[in-house]
Amino acid sequence: MKTRERERLHRDGLINFSMAFTAAGFLWSILYFALGFPQSAMIPGGYALLSLMSLLFVFATGKYLAFRFLQFLFILILPVLLQLSLGGFNNSGAVIIWAILCPLGALSFAPVRHGLVWFGLFLIVLVSTGVAEIYLELPAPKVERNLQILFFVINIMGAGTLTFFSLYYFISKNKQEHDRAENLLLNILPEPIAERLKRNPSTIADGYQMVSILFADIENFTVISQKVSPEALVHFLNDVFSYFDILAEKYGMEKIKTIGDAYMAVAGIPIWNEHHAESAMQMAIEMQKFVRTLKDPSGNPMKMRIGIHSGPVVAGVIGKKKFAYDLWGDAVNTASRLESHGVSGRIQISETTYDLLRDTSKIEIRRLVDVKGKGPMTTYLSYE
Repeated sequence: MKTRERERLHRDGLINFSMAFTAAGFLWSILYFALGFPQSAMIPGGYALLSLMSLLFVFATGKYLAFRFLQFLFILILPVLLQLSLGGFNNSGAVIIWAILCPLGALSFAPVRHGLVWFGLFLIVLVSTGVAEIYLELPAPKVERNLQILFFVINIMGAGTLTFFSLYYFISKNKQEHDRAENLLLNILPEPIAERLKRNPSTIADGYQMVSILFADIENFTVISQKVSPEALVHFLNDVFSYFDILAEKYGMEKIKTIGDAYMAVAGIPIWNEHHAESAMQMAIEMQKFVRTLKDPSGNPMKMRIGIHSGPVVAGVIGKKKFAYDLWGDAVNTASRLESHGVSGRIQISETTYDLLRDTSKIEIRRLVDVKGKGPMTTYLSYE
């Protein structure tokens, strides 16, 4: 999770936590007053007023760090004073248990080291309160046995409830952020590669003896881009490539990247698929069918060239902060050349891919193409 997002989560969580604690302070004050302990009632009532003032302070000034310190201090001291005013652990129903919310709150809504510091202070305060009850003459108002039991139940229930819901808020928000980050990572990397990267963030590079690479490119895209607004162009590309993503998932293809108006995908990695050539061909056929139903943003029928070649590649993850899963090898260059030397509205495949296909009924007879950087190549075209 990014630092700014974490800080926002901490800030919102502590404000909600403090509002709940302020409300609890007012209720505690009313309860003690109603039960005949007016002096003790002043302590949670005073805390509630101070807490409310600190909330107004942070809303008005935005000085969150001062607000955080005051809240943790109030939550630590209030139960101590209240317990001492009622005569100790038994009379108060161990009201000091509420003080544990101070280090727990610090652990949830502040840096971890702050949680350790406040926990240390909590232990000191707890021991000091016990020592004071043993060796000092504390005021001892008469508290009936039934009230003592009631105080124990309310204190445990109240402190436990606030602890549970505060942690529930923090954990659920963290899970939402984690899931969002996980989904973003899976949008960038194949799931098996993402899992490997999380387990071991070292260089990932794998060799594959035979895969099928697909390149697709929109015809006359440069001319189209000069005739329409940037918003219309991006919206159009997003619709087209999003549908291609659906097809890639349907046929077990792995989308590698988009380069301007070009779309690149591969079959057979990172999970092996012995029918990779067929998967690539089936996806290409559906891509062309879809494209024939569209008009480009300038209103003309959309046309696309597609090239497919099968061969060995190296696949891996590059980058430290912005990851990218990519392919390298002569097979990648060949697939790209087959697309650029292709025919509008058709699928051009290499002889290697043709030999791997079990169903060649939708492919025309071969032809010889002079491919840049490769020389004469035997290729095959799909029927329109």
